[in-house]
Amino acid sequence: MAFRGWKWLLLVGRQNTFARAWRSRRGGPSLRWKRCCHWSAGKSLDPEVRAFLEENTEVTSSGHLTPEIRLRLLTPRCRFWREKSDLWPYGDPFWAIYWPGGQALSRYILDNPCVVKGRSVLDLGSGCGATAIAAVMSGASQVLANDIDPRTAMILNCELNHLNPFPITIKNIINSEAGNWDLIVLGDMFYDEQLADGLHHWLRKCIRIQQTEVLIGDPGRHQFLSHSIRSQLHKVIEYSLPEYTRQENNGLTSSIVWSYQPSNSLENC
Repeated sequence: MAFRGWKWLLLVGRQNTFARAWRSRRGGPSLRWKRCCHWSAGKSLDPEVRAFLEENTEVTSSGHLTPEIRLRLLTPRCRFWREKSDLWPYGDPFWAIYWPGGQALSRYILDNPCVVKGRSVLDLGSGCGATAIAAVMSGASQVLANDIDPRTAMILNCELNHLNPFPITIKNIINSEAGNWDLIVLGDMFYDEQLADGLHHWLRKCIRIQQTEVLIGDPGRHQFLSHSIRSQLHKVIEYSLPEYTRQENNGLTSSIVWSYQPSNSLENC
């Protein structure tokens, strides 16, 4: 099955992988999370992985909301756009897709650098790293990218944009202690009801304990709009998606940045 066809299977797989990992907190860490690690800024990719990614992705800045940011992505000109998905040797390449929620967050940060300037930023579910890159470009004092895939191209994407790589963590931080972040950004993360519940609870705790600001990017998927968190969101801005992104996201036409403002001051988190 060509990548264009199995791209949507990646999202389903991401649902299952991330959701299972989050649920495993009830019975202790899963094996995936036991292998968690933290990459310090400046750590390089394994040469073999680097060569594979450079050969099988395309550097592009077109067809997305942020032409200022160059990224390595899977495109129709890449081999694995046509190859069967099980031939990809490094797990499902979620990071190779620039999801529309992340595009909206990145565009908003680039247009409004005061949102991140001089602040510490956690990019949750960072994927290709575009939103973290946008935060660095806009003057964030500290950026941490969090994603479950240790073989991400974020380091390559930093190099493409002439930035020093930022720290990356692949451990499951949802349901952990509330980190002392000025801002948490997350895009395209509400694709599983139980995961959404966990995010709701953890983000609310971060806001209550640390007064963290939370921005969420989503193009209006059913799982997001139907969740109870929707009633606690303030619409910040809506972007019309470029035609290429519309085609690759089943006709979704826009993506929205939301500010999460839970009325939980009296709740136990």
